[in-house]
Amino acid sequence: MSTPQITDSHCHLDFPDFEGQLQQIITDAAAAGVTRMVTICTKLRLEPQVRAIAEAHAPVFYAAGTHPMSAASEPLVTVDELVSLAQHPKFVGIGETGLDYHYTADSADIQQQSLRVHIEAARETGLPLIIHARAADDDMAQILAQEYAKGPYNCVMHCFSSSKELAMAALDLGFYLSMSGIATFPKSQEVRDIFAAAPVDRILVETDAPYLAPPPFRGKRNEPAYTAHTARVGAEIFGMDYAEFAAQTQKNFDALFTKAAL
Repeated sequence: MSTPQITDSHCHLDFPDFEGQLQQIITDAAAAGVTRMVTICTKLRLEPQVRAIAEAHAPVFYAAGTHPMSAASEPLVTVDELVSLAQHPKFVGIGETGLDYHYTADSADIQQQSLRVHIEAARETGLPLIIHARAADDDMAQILAQEYAKGPYNCVMHCFSSSKELAMAALDLGFYLSMSGIATFPKSQEVRDIFAAAPVDRILVETDAPYLAPPPFRGKRNEPAYTAHTARVGAEIFGMDYAEFAAQTQKNFDALFTKAAL
């Protein structure tokens, strides 16, 4: 029986953790049923090397933006820069962008400015916005709604582990929630409950590799193949068999990341 196919909607294959091992990583992913992955560029000056990974490997697509924790140390991106990058056939999303007040609350103003630029680029290109949100739920919900009122755009809340209120705010705008290894951790029942209350047609799966490896690999380097472990927990959360849940997440991914659709 063939392995159900899934997509790692968010990983970082340009990180040093994977240097010289990409072909093996992609082969191992395929063996686990992970036949597509989106590698995310978090600093625009690194975009050429991230793009090169996507160009060299058929299953890999990419997105680019300025991570909120780098918003103060990197040049402020422009809408035109992002729109220009989006012309590449394998460039499928805008970000990751967002707000992170956990370590970098002192740069809240520039993070918010950067986020709004990325939203405008998502609106102009029709590509999905990829959001990182940490310890900034109220500001995040407010900005997403304010900007949506100016003109629609689509979005995924990547590696979702925020509050039920932010989940509802995002879902109410028609956005998606992405399930990472966090949802598999024993102490993450609250996160699992938030996913269980969400519509299953708005759920994606991801690794955020090399971070947040799910059990039985917790504490080790994460990699795209391990998306399958998170997806199996997702199937349990929604009371679905694995093949059915995998197919649903594929359909969801295709609906949001239309440039990478099967």
